[in-house]
Amino acid sequence: MAKYIVKRILLAVVTMFLVCFITFFMMNAVPGGPFNGEKAKSPEVIAALNARYGLDKPVHVQFINYMKNILHGDFGVSLKNGRNIAQTIRESFAVSAKIGLIAVLVALVFGIVLGCVAALNRNKWPDHVIIFFVTLFTAMPSFVAASFLLLVFCIQLGWVPVWSSSSQNYVLPVIALSLPPMSYITRLTKTSMLDALGQDYVRTARAKGVKPLKVIFIHTLRNALIPVITYVGPLCAAILTGSLVVEKIFTIGGLGSKFVDSITARDYPMIMGTTIFLAFIMILANLISDIVYKLVDPRIQLS
Repeated sequence: MAKYIVKRILLAVVTMFLVCFITFFMMNAVPGGPFNGEKAKSPEVIAALNARYGLDKPVHVQFINYMKNILHGDFGVSLKNGRNIAQTIRESFAVSAKIGLIAVLVALVFGIVLGCVAALNRNKWPDHVIIFFVTLFTAMPSFVAASFLLLVFCIQLGWVPVWSSSSQNYVLPVIALSLPPMSYITRLTKTSMLDALGQDYVRTARAKGVKPLKVIFIHTLRNALIPVITYVGPLCAAILTGSLVVEKIFTIGGLGSKFVDSITARDYPMIMGTTIFLAFIMILANLISDIVYKLVDPRIQLS
């Protein structure tokens, strides 16, 4: 067990380093620079700014210096507003985490309920209706759903403001983020429920006269939720790191919108800081999932 965990941790560290390496050198390979904007600056001013932020050094030297600072918890400052990047990430991620966790909760509740209804009404009209919409939402990316919701409920109907500082502004982003995972959880729950309903222990419980609701919720659903529970870890990471465009569409000041703005502005330290942070969340979630899998099934080996 200890050997398995150590291998997974080392693999996570190597993956994190590769993310930093690839992002840094690809970012610097793009023509132009962070100080090339619409308002032209003199070559002397650009040279002075590059020297101030260490951008005048060779790229490999910049990378080594950046990794040294990262190991000390220093993400640097933004090249556009001079704000501390670590502080910006903390403040922005609080908004993204709030929306993301609500979306996870909505996806789990509605996905499990709809999956159970579809399984208990197999080949009947509720099952067909649910599977139709689930298939539709699975094929629809979050940013497409976000654009559609914004167009209908904000612009056409005017039920929700395009932007506000109240919690009302979280309704549509939560719906847009929760639709794809809710659809997957619905299909996963339905498949698991149908498999559990055909097991011998369920037939035995029914033969003994156990109440139908007890058979469903105690014997069937509890075992059918095991695949859903194992999906929760990667789901949280995917939603927290995949809300970039959705936050930008709804003008929410989360980490996703900050990341998109940093790419547009060629703010190198901000791009690196947000990329590393989001990659860390994804890698950590997968690491925890791998360790949980090993605890549940000791036969799992690192291949």
